[in-house]
Amino acid sequence: MINGILNVYKEPGFTSHDVVAKLRGITCQKKIGHTGTLDPAATGVLPVCLGKATKVCAFLTEQDKTYEAILLLGTTTDTQDATGNTLRQADSEDLKNIAPEAAVAAILSFTGVSFQIPPMYSALKKNGKKLYEYARAGVEIERASRKITISDIRIIDIELPRIRFSVTCSKGTYIRTLCDDIGRKLGVGGCVETLKRTRVGVFNIENSLTLREIEDASRDGQLNDILIGIDSMFEEFPSVTVAEEYNKLLYNGCPVPADDRKTADSKARLYDMEKRFIGLYELNEGVYRPIRLFLDREEISVNNQA
Repeated sequence: MINGILNVYKEPGFTSHDVVAKLRGITCQKKIGHTGTLDPAATGVLPVCLGKATKVCAFLTEQDKTYEAILLLGTTTDTQDATGNTLRQADSEDLKNIAPEAAVAAILSFTGVSFQIPPMYSALKKNGKKLYEYARAGVEIERASRKITISDIRIIDIELPRIRFSVTCSKGTYIRTLCDDIGRKLGVGGCVETLKRTRVGVFNIENSLTLREIEDASRDGQLNDILIGIDSMFEEFPSVTVAEEYNKLLYNGCPVPADDRKTADSKARLYDMEKRFIGLYELNEGVYRPIRLFLDREEISVNNQA
């Protein structure tokens, strides 16, 4: 089985499910999961986990993300992006009356903690049914607002009625809804014209690969060269190599005594003497206790466990 993470560049027209289905064909394995849905029209970073790396899907979904968006002021749509049906078109005179400084101030005012109502055209479920299924049937469902955090907004370019900006935000933030809210605040409406995700946690768009590039690497026998190790998700924590005498404890998921010099409570990545990543552990009272194990028993010989 292939174990690791692929930093996929999702191209327009693909759903996140399409990407996973394509990768199942490329890798010839079923155990694959993505780490956060991107709209079909959106592009950018979509980390995909293979094999035992699927254990970190939830961890990656929780990570902050960075997007680059173009906000189109004056147009309100049912999907809150340019692919939807236009509900309202602002008067050209109203748009002319918006000063760039006012538009920037409105955008930046969303920095920090706030509450956002998820859009109807989303994959969130209500009574076992996705919201966009209700929306397509013309049914409006009441949605509770959700707490979000926007840690940074950077204006890249302004040429009204369009504003290109970058936003770093928490899990559950809809950039489409953010643009709709900005348009409402300015009194003219607004929607996302283009959306690109440039970062998910440690994964950046500069290092992402298209499905074609991944397929070529697989065909040339170089798939392992582009796979990212699971332990890269925890690089903020120190690495600890466990003495061979504790192999049996390590391989059976038991607490492992720490080096006598290590006394302060902390988290760490534990490896065996063969440099195989075992899992994320927490040090407490001189003992490393497992938080999340990524042990692949097939990689470890019976002799190692003796």
